[in-house]
Formats: sequence, C-alpha cells, structure tokens
Amino acid sequence: MAGLYFEEFEVGRVFKHATTRTVSEMDNVLFSALTHNPQPLHLDEEFASKTEFGRRLVNSIFTLGLMIGVSVSDTTLGTTIANLGMSDVRFPKPVFHGDTLRAETSVAEKRESRSRADAGIIVFEHRCFNQRGEEVAFCRRAALMRKRPA
Repeated sequence: MAGLYFEEFEVGRVFKHATTRTVSEMDNVLFSALTHNPQPLHLDEEFASKTEFGRRLVNSIFTLGLMIGVSVSDTTLGTTIANLGMSDVRFPKPVFHGDTLRAETSVAEKRESRSRADAGIIVFEHRCFNQRGEEVAFCRRAALMRKRPA
C-alpha cells in the first residue's frame, strides 16, 4: 500500500503534495452538473460577470474534493478505513478557471481508537493554494486508519 499506517503518522508532520492541478472550465461545469448544483456563479458567465468577482467561480466543493484527493496517494491510499468527518471548512479566496492548485497536509492529532484495536484516528489539516501562493481552501478531516498488520 502507498498509504501510511496509523503508527507511521507523527503529529506535526507536513506533506507537501507533488501533484498540482490546473482547474478547467470543464471541471467546474461537469462537477456542478453531476452534483445538480445550478448556481449561476458557476455556470452562467453573463450572470457572474456582473458580480464582485467579474467571472465564474469554481464550485467550492470541487476545490474541497480536489484538495483532499491530492493528499490520498501520500497519506491514506489503501490504509484508511473511513472518513469520520470534516470540520472548519473554509474558502478564504475564490478559485477561477485556469488556476493551478497545490495542496499540503499536516497531521494535527493522533489517538488510538476506543472501539477498534486494529485502528486509530488521525486528524489531518488540509490546505490548498493557488499559483500565487494564496490559500484558497482549508479543512480538518478525521480519518479512521488501519494499524500495521501483526
């Protein structure tokens, strides 16, 4: 497995994920359509041109998914049992078509599972940045992680 087991995580460790992604118009329109989100800020250039942003915004849930998805290969691929929840989700800056995003993940907390001897809980803090280094997304995510097999 490429992912790390519970024992391999250390609080304070930071993963600077090598994968970057330029977000396209197709990403935004397709994701909004697939999730039945008709928000004109995502889909209607004429409408969005009259807003304070002056153009369409990338769907923030796409940004959240991309930020977490980029982290998987370095952290949880094949070793996570389940996501337990996300909190403190923020989008401090908008994402636009053509922005190139990168992500970082830090280990904020680590504890043994009280109900499962074969697992522990890791709390990750994910951050996503655009090509100008501006933070565009943040969240805390709790994951139930496998312990190394005996």
